[in-house]
Amino acid sequence: MINAATEQLAFIKKFLNKGHSRSANARKNILASFLIKGCNIAIGLVLVPLTIHYVNPTQYGIWLTLSSIIGWLGFFDIGLGNGLRNKFAEALAKDDHARAKVYVSTTYAILTIIIFITLLVFFCINPFLNWARILNAPPEMTRELSMLAIIVFSSFALRFVLQLITTILTADQKPARASLFNLFGSIFSLAVIFILTKTTSGNLLYLGLGLAFTPVLVFTASSIWFYSGEYKKYAPSIRHVDFHLSRDLMGLGVKFFVIQIAAIVLYETANIIISQLFGPVEVTPYNIAYKYFGIISMVFSIVMTPFWSAFTEAWHKKDMAWIQNAMKKLNLLSIVSILIILLMLAVSSFAFRIWVGKDVTVPISISVVLAAYFIIYVRNMIYIYFLNGIGKVKLQLYSSVAGMIINIPLAIFLGRKLGVAGVILSSVILNGINTIWTAIQYKKIVNNKATGLWAE
Repeated sequence: MINAATEQLAFIKKFLNKGHSRSANARKNILASFLIKGCNIAIGLVLVPLTIHYVNPTQYGIWLTLSSIIGWLGFFDIGLGNGLRNKFAEALAKDDHARAKVYVSTTYAILTIIIFITLLVFFCINPFLNWARILNAPPEMTRELSMLAIIVFSSFALRFVLQLITTILTADQKPARASLFNLFGSIFSLAVIFILTKTTSGNLLYLGLGLAFTPVLVFTASSIWFYSGEYKKYAPSIRHVDFHLSRDLMGLGVKFFVIQIAAIVLYETANIIISQLFGPVEVTPYNIAYKYFGIISMVFSIVMTPFWSAFTEAWHKKDMAWIQNAMKKLNLLSIVSILIILLMLAVSSFAFRIWVGKDVTVPISISVVLAAYFIIYVRNMIYIYFLNGIGKVKLQLYSSVAGMIINIPLAIFLGRKLGVAGVILSSVILNGINTIWTAIQYKKIVNNKATGLWAE
């Protein structure tokens, strides 16, 4: 039995290490990310009921809503995170460690300035904000919610800057290490809430302090650990800040920022449109089906994450053979994913009955359109990650803006004609078009035939 286990371990080790070091590194990160993600999900399942038990469902809802509102401020980095991700990976590919350090220092400086100004504005206007009205909470909670907003906003501001260490690790093709921070944060959050349930009665401010500042402590400790050890040569310093390089970072970063905003409009408006056209009750079957088929996109995202920066490195080292080989394997993996989606579609009615019972019925039309949506999503992700990794995003930028403008009126038109499935069909059509041009652009680039907009 021991020999069998040793043989299996040796086989796994051989599989993880075979081939190009870049490919081996990606496989290790994918496996580790799956394990970490699984642990995170398990902790999350325990954390939700424990938190609700500590306060109450209403207070927990207030916490979630406030966190979501402030979470939108994450876009204030104007794409600098993704800009740093590409520029740092590019500098490493060229063995230009001094430039990598300057990029890191400059990004920290710019984000610190942005967050300082944002905090200043928030502290000035917060006394005039009626958070009880904003969150639809009882009026007597106004003072408590104002304090809670300060706690959540301040912790978010600190995390906003400190979490750049995850960008550095991801750019260095170590996304599994970066995802460990979320796992540590979840573990410590669980411990904090457990202690609170044993030592205090339900208190929204204690909950806010515990859940908001736990990630800050994790990111602070992680930054100190990495910047004083393995990443000491990239540690941010005022002496290495060069605002002249902000154009490099923000030029690419702003493009990513606009693409992110467009993606939100393209992907996150379906709930609102369905609710407005057909009533809130119709949002439920859509969301159930979306979460069901969305399992594939979540898994595929874990697989794709290491490849963004791997494509960056390979591109700047002119390793086109590795890029083409990696894309061939990812395309085969996408075909497997598509077959799984089709199988999920075939058993969807049975799966929904087992999962949510007979209280909610998901029309087959919604399942069919969402299956098509995720098939296209998986195919498109391969080419998008390649183009993002090498920084050729101008065509994607224009396409995203056009999609953002077209999606809502098209979704409303198709929704009125075809029902809920019509709303989703709008995204299917627009993403289908994206899949065509991204594949064409990839082929032009790898065959050295890209000119004009195709090369930008």
